[in-house]
Amino acid sequence: MGRLFVVFCLLFVMVQAHAREFSLAPFKDDLFAYPKILDRSSDGSYVTVEYNRDRDLVNRDQVLRWKAHHKYVDRGVRWSRSVSSYVSANGKFKYFSVGKANSKTAVSVIYVHGKGGNRRQGVNDWTFGGNFNRLQNLMTHNRGVLYTPDFTDFTEQGTVDVAALIQKVRKKTPAAKLIVACGSMGGGVCWRLAKKSNTASQIDGLFLLGSHWHDDFLKSPVVKKSTRNIPIYIGHGSKDPVFKPSVQFGFYKKIRAKNSKYPIRFVMFDSGAHGTPIRMVDWRHELNWMLSLN
Repeated sequence: MGRLFVVFCLLFVMVQAHAREFSLAPFKDDLFAYPKILDRSSDGSYVTVEYNRDRDLVNRDQVLRWKAHHKYVDRGVRWSRSVSSYVSANGKFKYFSVGKANSKTAVSVIYVHGKGGNRRQGVNDWTFGGNFNRLQNLMTHNRGVLYTPDFTDFTEQGTVDVAALIQKVRKKTPAAKLIVACGSMGGGVCWRLAKKSNTASQIDGLFLLGSHWHDDFLKSPVVKKSTRNIPIYIGHGSKDPVFKPSVQFGFYKKIRAKNSKYPIRFVMFDSGAHGTPIRMVDWRHELNWMLSLN
């Protein structure tokens, strides 16, 4: 009995260690990794990345802003894509899912689009330089699932919708880490989810891509040193005309001032515009950072 108990303990430790060590394997890293790093804080929580319009936009797209060159895209992932629906208090909505959702799923990512978008944005293989195609492939190759839903709007109603999808995803993938990524105006949904204890407890990471700040978040229990902190990635273009880079960076500094050890990263894309973070975010690098903290 004693020997069996020791063996069981060793196996348990090995399983736990394996879970902690899970990370996404490389996929087209030579094409999608961050280019030159221009500046970095001592702890790595703030990074300035070089963005070159000719290299990262003009030369990367076969049709400017609409179709990336083929080397950036692997369309085999389309066979893992399906359309389903979920129900919230506001009605029934459709969503795309990419990957297999089951008890063995390791990571789930919900992408919340911005103004003018819909559920198709996060599964468009060709726009944003093929970066959403890379995310889809990272999921299917690493026991992950990507969800891209429709929802009511960017206010409390849309937040209710995405919260309902989170509950459905949690039931389908109970062992997975759940990350919510929000583009532009979708950030309002992200911040509301993070403020509420019932939804914040379900989330293992947030992405804010060319999005905005939410000062009420600073008052939430999530930021306090004695509570579970949700890792946050903020990607922003230094020439974003929609949401001022200086204000977004100031918000990041407020979080750090409130809790100097808060798990947050701010990546500023030098000379980048509003959509630059969605095009340039290194999904594998940033997701692995979040997964290493949980």
